[in-house]
Amino acid sequence: MSFASLGKTLLGFSLILMIASAVLFVVPGPRLSIDFAGGTLMEVSLPEGKTKEDLNMALRTFTGEEEIGNVSIAQTKTDTLFVRMRDLSNEEHLALMAHLLAELGAVEEHQFTTIGPTVGESLKRKSLWALGFACVAIILYIAVAFRKIPRKLNSWKFGVAAVAALVHDVFITTGIFVILSHTTTFEFDTLYVTALLTIIGYSVNDTIIIFDRIRENLAQQEGRMTFEELIEKSFYQTFTRTFNTAISTLIMLFALYFLAAESVRWFVLALIVGIVLGTYSSYFIAPPILMLWRSKRD
Repeated sequence: MSFASLGKTLLGFSLILMIASAVLFVVPGPRLSIDFAGGTLMEVSLPEGKTKEDLNMALRTFTGEEEIGNVSIAQTKTDTLFVRMRDLSNEEHLALMAHLLAELGAVEEHQFTTIGPTVGESLKRKSLWALGFACVAIILYIAVAFRKIPRKLNSWKFGVAAVAALVHDVFITTGIFVILSHTTTFEFDTLYVTALLTIIGYSVNDTIIIFDRIRENLAQQEGRMTFEELIEKSFYQTFTRTFNTAISTLIMLFALYFLAAESVRWFVLALIVGIVLGTYSSYFIAPPILMLWRSKRD
């Protein structure tokens, strides 16, 4: 099967995955961290013999269910417990720790973070602005960088195809992590947004590599090859370089995933998923969109 035929087939498959990811984002929706939703996050370790249920009971007897609101407790890989509740003042935090020490014994606190709902809403809005600005800036950059290609191809189409590829990466990565947020301890936070921006940069870099080769081949081969043959040639000329870059990057990221601290493990996993998708979309999303655009014009 030729690259052109494979690309058109995978384009439809990827569209289905994007729709599924969009549905997951609405139902059940992402589980947001306190960065976006506001609240308090504590990481504690319990003395030997005490369990997650004991901690839950101690939290309930601290202020009563009506005041403390919803409490979620999650076990980590290092046998500590993440406790999430409404935002607490400094006085409430000190009183809570005193209560836990009295009820459970030598409770050790490793982390305490509290964010008000107003701050969380502001962070959510700024994160969406950052992602939107990145997409617009990429379209403008590619449109300017590819302005010398033949007029009938239109450099703006290259920019839109590149952004379509990175939107594919962001959608599917987010869909995967929506599932993880409901099955593991993962929550959407500002570090995840940082991972998305990194994935966008990596995906665009890969896409520009093949687009640049398409531009060079257009100047040299136009009139002697069909547009699909030209893209197929560009694919084989750049695939080895892009594949080797992705493999070397993934080796480093897998080493980080298994050896790094728990606090950055989800960030690294997001990069791993995004780089795999970014390498895929650079060849099987962006160029096929150009081919379909060209065939429709013809």
